[in-house]
Parts: sequence; C-alpha cells; structure tokens
Amino acid sequence: MSTAALNLSSGPHVNDRWTTKFVMYIVALSLLPTAVVGVLSHGLHALWIILAAVGTSVLAEFLFDKLCHKPDTWLDGSAFITGLTLALTLSPSVPIWLPILGSLFAILIVKCCFGGLGKNFINPALGGRCFLLVSFSTPMTLFAVDGVSAATPVAELLEGQTVNVTQMFLGQSNGVIGSCILTLLAGGLLLWTMDVIHGHICFSILGAFTLFMGLFGGRGFDPTYLAAHLCGGGVMLGAFFMATDYVTSPVSRFGQTVYGILIGVLGALFRVAGNSADSFCYSILIGNLFVPLIDMYILPKPFAYRKNALRLQRGEAPKPLVRRIPKAVVSLTVIALLAGLALSGVYTLTKEDIDAQKEAAAWAAYQEVVPDAYSFDAVEAAAEYKGQRYGEAFGRVTLNEAVKGFDADGKLTGYAISVTSAEGYDGDVTLSVGISADGTVNAISFTELHETPGKGSLAADPEFKDQFNGRSAEFFKLLKDGGADADDEIDGVSGATITSKAVVNAVNAALDFYRTVIRG
Repeated sequence: MSTAALNLSSGPHVNDRWTTKFVMYIVALSLLPTAVVGVLSHGLHALWIILAAVGTSVLAEFLFDKLCHKPDTWLDGSAFITGLTLALTLSPSVPIWLPILGSLFAILIVKCCFGGLGKNFINPALGGRCFLLVSFSTPMTLFAVDGVSAATPVAELLEGQTVNVTQMFLGQSNGVIGSCILTLLAGGLLLWTMDVIHGHICFSILGAFTLFMGLFGGRGFDPTYLAAHLCGGGVMLGAFFMATDYVTSPVSRFGQTVYGILIGVLGALFRVAGNSADSFCYSILIGNLFVPLIDMYILPKPFAYRKNALRLQRGEAPKPLVRRIPKAVVSLTVIALLAGLALSGVYTLTKEDIDAQKEAAAWAAYQEVVPDAYSFDAVEAAAEYKGQRYGEAFGRVTLNEAVKGFDADGKLTGYAISVTSAEGYDGDVTLSVGISADGTVNAISFTELHETPGKGSLAADPEFKDQFNGRSAEFFKLLKDGGADADDEIDGVSGATITSKAVVNAVNAALDFYRTVIRG
C-alpha cells in the first residue's frame, strides 16, 4: 500500500500551462483601455477612484494574509482585478471613501472570510458593489455631469426618452467609469479568443437579454432601442468580465449556457419590471448562487463521449468549414467592424462642432479681410459656383463662398471671397480674399494651410501675405526670384514656389469672380 500523501483540494482539478497570475494580468490588460477611456471622459477624479479601489484591495489581502499566517496571495493579481472591476462599476462622482469601503468588503468579507481565491461563492467585486448600493444608495446612484446631477441613459430610456447610442458606445454619456462599450467589447473578444473566458456564458447572456427585451421591453425588436439597453446598465461589463469568473460559474458548457440564459433573462426582467436602471449586477449574483445547483444536475460529458470524439471514431468528416474558423479571425473581424462603427460614431458626434468651428473661422477671416464690415450677407450668385472648379486659368481652384459686408449704417464696404486651391505642396490651401467696393484687395486670410513647416507655412507670415494689401490689379504675377516693384507683382516664398503659386492662383480666381460675376 502506498504511503504517499494525498492532496485534497477543491475542483476543478485541471492542470494548465497558464497560471492564475498570468490569467489575471491578461484580464487586467484587457480592462486597461476601458479604464483609460473612463478617466479621459470623466476627469481626474475617476483616476483617484480606480487607484483607491485597487490599492485598498491589494493592501487588504496583503494584511489578511500576514495576520492569518496564510501564503501571500495578493501577488496573484486577483485582488487587483477585484479593485479594478469594482471601480469601473462606480459613478465617477462618488467620494473616495466609497471605493475604499467597497474594496474592503469585497476582499475581506466576500473573498478572504470564505477561504480566499477559489472559495468565494459570489463575485467579490459585485458583492462589494451591492453592499455599497444597499448601504449608501444616494451617493451610489448620483451621476453628475459638470457638477449637475443627471440621469443615466438607461434611466432616461425607462422614462420613455431618447438617448444617443453612439455616445453610449464610445463611453461619452453619463454613467459609470467603465461605460465605454467599444473597449469592453474589444477586451472581452480578446479574452474569448485566448480562451481565457467561456463564450457560452457571455454570448448566452447577451442573446437572452436581447431576446427578452425585444419580446417584453415594449418597443419590439427596435434595433436602436435594444442597442441602447445593451450599451447601458453594465450589461457588457457584467457579461464579459463579471459573470465569466471561473470560481462562480459552472463547469460544463451546457451548464454555462443555462447560467448565461438565467442571468440574461433576470437582467432584462429587472430592467423591464424593476424600479432601478442599474440592476444587472443583481442578476449575476443570483446566477452565482445557482451555480452549485447547476453543477449538481448538469454534469460534463467525458471527452470520449463527446460529439467530436465519437465522430472521429466513426471516421466521419471533421466539422464544417464555418465551424473551423479560428476564434482569432472572428474576433479580429468583429473588432474591425467595431472600430469602423466607432470612427463613424466619432464623425457623427463631432461633425456639428467641426462645422461650427469652420464657420466661425470663416467669419473671423471675413472680418479680418473686410475690417469695416459690421455684418455680412451671402452673394447669391456664388451658389452656382460653389464646390466647382473655377475656370481653367487658375489651376485647380474651387470657389467656396462669397459674402458682402456692410457697415453699421448699412452701407456696402466690400466683399469677402473664400477660395481653395488643391495644388498646395501638402494639400489644400484655403483662404479668404477681401476686396473693397472699388476692386482693391484689402487683405487675405488663411483658414486652411497645412504646408511644410519652415517652407510653405511661411505663406501665412506677413512678409508674404501682406504683399496683397491695398493693391489693385487685374491679375497678380508671381516672381520666383524676388524683386517685385509693380502693383501686380508678388515675391514668392523662398523654397516654396508651389505653395506661393497656389496662393496667387487662388487670389486671382477671387479677383476674376469679383469682376465677372459680382460686378458683371
């Protein structure tokens, strides 16, 4: 009879080349972009919340190990993940003592008092968050934007209001620190690709939640409505980073699917019938409590009895091609689509601001080149030429807009004509040309100039552009070697002939438009 000692430990009893520390570091890296976006979107206070939660979690586990003479488990990264995920579920306006208290409860009560890593029966971060929700509901449910209290997008949805899904997807709306869906999806898909998390859990959660909301949410399968619910209330963070916790999730694949469906249905039920917009964490905790029951009645099949093994034993063909596509290909494809959506979303969010800034810059340029003007009106004849190449003699010059300026008494003081030359050395050159009522050029002002620094960019310096001021000419001539002394001669910028030519052509096109169209 062997006298070798038996090692009794809790399941699962599977050896793997990945250590707990390595897995935790991978999870931390996948959450790092979400944390960075949260800080950039919500300000420096969000960073202090994250540091307070992480620091308290690690320190609490370290002190517990020392006081109880246990092995140092604070180095395995699990405490770091607990603090980070807890911080990402908090409002960026909570006081610093709140994440500290929540981290202490999560580590000491939920984790360490039940035996440490692998023994906790619920997710520690969610346990700490629910403790804070129950004990300090007012600061936990207070979301402030620029110091003013405001409702979260999900709360507005439940009140029948409309929300901006693009802002929610990019983490720019009011909500918790970890609310950027783009980075959460990218990090979650990375973990799924590396087999760090189980896809049966996260995808069954999202599928069950979406289906229930479509059937009973009151708006049918409206894509915008469903996308807004998926992007808010911690659904993505919970599905990919909370519910997939190894310790508190089932072992078998079918059990994981049942577990995910349970969480998704409960989360949607709480969303539809409950009075709290931020109740998805409760559905995960309830799912955690059902895990022992699921593992008791849903047992994993031995490998030899699984479909793939039986198919190979019978000499049948392998899985279809679609099912043999590597996870990395699927994840990269989805991430590429998400990046495209994000870019289009950023464009949609910023288009109005960009247009407003361009308009403001154009009007400032008009004021600079027609300084006596008190107000401006559009020249209607310019609409016919807008966006089109103006003539053949001026190169690739496009007319943008033309306005006439009036003084305070309503008297015409001059015209401002915006033109763009596509023949700059490094791109388009856009400028406004101010012309007085007698045809004299008042001045020119650049609204777009991306030429080479120290070369073409010198066109914006007074030494070059002020040569046009107060001059009256039918057309201006560019002199490459300097020496201009006539009213129609312009000295080019040394070493930037292409840029100088583009500017002179643009000014000449504006003068021609003034004479032939405005003055007839």
